[in-house]
Amino acid sequence: MRLARTTVAVAAVAVLLIPATAHGAPAAGKVPGETVTAPVRDALAQLPVRAEDRTGYERTKFKHWIDADRDGCSTRNEVLLAEAVVAPDRTGTCTLTGGEWYSPYDDRYVSGPRGLDIDHLVPLAEAWDSGASTWSAKEREAYANDLGDDRALIAVSATSNRSKADQDPSTWLPPAVGYRCQYTADWIADKLRWKLSIDTAEQATLTAVLDGCPDVPLAVTLAR
Repeated sequence: MRLARTTVAVAAVAVLLIPATAHGAPAAGKVPGETVTAPVRDALAQLPVRAEDRTGYERTKFKHWIDADRDGCSTRNEVLLAEAVVAPDRTGTCTLTGGEWYSPYDDRYVSGPRGLDIDHLVPLAEAWDSGASTWSAKEREAYANDLGDDRALIAVSATSNRSKADQDPSTWLPPAVGYRCQYTADWIADKLRWKLSIDTAEQATLTAVLDGCPDVPLAVTLAR
């Protein structure tokens, strides 16, 4: 099942509980399943900076909304169940009706699952551009259905998700200004988890946003 959404307070506790990684140690030198911990600005500095390339990208190369644990609920529905502020009714194998969710991108509540999209925080196309083009089909499937880190997938209003589309922070940030520090930290954590790169425009925007944010600790369990 999906983990509860991590808060800054939980992250602050986590840094005390998890052996700290040296601030300058790149995640690339670590192994899958290992947890790296660093202040968010140091975590950003660990991401390799490379030009992006979308050659060959097709969304179908990321098989998503699977039922990994075979409990009848797809990845989409697992996220909806985990993030509901008012639980939906569940009937049949995993048909969801009713319920209410908070969409942090645009700071509003959404009633019923039909008004929601499940956003890949780092979009599939952006992941492809940043390194996933070299992955196996199984690795891309794991990325597209990542329930192992609650920052990777998030239920948001369909309107805000479609406004974002496949953009990175250099061209799109959440309309809810108060959420941008969290969004930026989560973006960095997701890229670190999957050992994805950033481009120069992305790096500049992430740095600029973090200039107005607390240097919170990030604890990230590597997927690759």
